[in-house]
Amino acid sequence: KNIGVQLYTVRKLMEKDTVGTIKAVAAAGYKQAELGGFPSQTDAQLKAARDAGLVVNSSHFEWDSLVNPTDNSYQDFRKIVDKAHAAGLKHLVVPYLVDKNRTTLDDYKQTAAHLNKGAELSKGAGIRLSYHNHAFEFQPLAGGRTGFDVFMSEFSPDMFFELDVFWVKVGGAEPTDLLKKLSGRIAQVHLKDLKPGLTLPEFGKVPEDAFQELGDGILSWEPILKAAQAAGVEHCHVEQDQSPDPLASIRQSINYLARL
Repeated sequence: KNIGVQLYTVRKLMEKDTVGTIKAVAAAGYKQAELGGFPSQTDAQLKAARDAGLVVNSSHFEWDSLVNPTDNSYQDFRKIVDKAHAAGLKHLVVPYLVDKNRTTLDDYKQTAAHLNKGAELSKGAGIRLSYHNHAFEFQPLAGGRTGFDVFMSEFSPDMFFELDVFWVKVGGAEPTDLLKKLSGRIAQVHLKDLKPGLTLPEFGKVPEDAFQELGDGILSWEPILKAAQAAGVEHCHVEQDQSPDPLASIRQSINYLARL
């Protein structure tokens, strides 16, 4: 019941027909949706999802407001938190970092300080703040330490992870190991499978066909889902970054999960 879809998966279809696309997501058997681009891109998504009977707890948001704030009081981020609270969201997620926020270990430390402040502000509104990883955080920097190492040591108890197990694997780490190591600190997990045969780790771009439906790639889903449950993960979302047919893709993934 806690399996959702990150609506980024169907972004191109929503450009043509938001309501119809989200109805099709619900018809595929999903019970939840996670939004992207809060708040400027999400009003129609949120209404359509709830009208279709999908629970919406979480959204990726316009993260510059927090990571590259225009003032010390984080006014822009505070407005986003207020809007998220009014929309009934329980989770906000930083979905990405641009190069200037992740070139050195000190960049990661500065980013972590901003995220910790954001987590404190969100908590006051009953919202959990999380960070969604890619592969670049696992690239060794000075002394062999990684950005992910910095986040694991610097994040406050109020700052969580949204662990994308595809990107963990692409970054050369093992999803089940991280789920165990970060038990209690992972709010949500993103699910997508990884095509066999790629040379790993890969910290840059991967080919579009690297993204596979669940069960079609190299990730071991039963151990991952068991580890997620044991780690106290609240929600899992299928996210297919690239797919020739996103609706067929998410149908295939939920049907695979139903058979596990």
